[in-house]
Amino acid sequence: MDSILIKDTTREQREQIVADSLGNISAYCDGCSAGLAEMYQDYIDGVKELREINMEFNARYVSGREGPGRSGCGMR
Repeated sequence: MDSILIKDTTREQREQIVADSLGNISAYCDGCSAGLAEMYQDYIDGVKELREINMEFNARYVSGREGPGRSGCGMR
């Protein structure tokens, strides 16, 4: 596969791209990685490109605005 753009991939290919990028997140028992998979759902669904999702995440990180929530990580 040469391109990861939505127009060049099927839903199944996008699911595999995300799974390959994140690794085996189902093996983590603390629940921290589940939010990462949810963050990329718009890409899998063909709504937003990976670039857009990553830019939005980085903008929240730099600005301090609320981003995807975390649960089960022991952070209180």
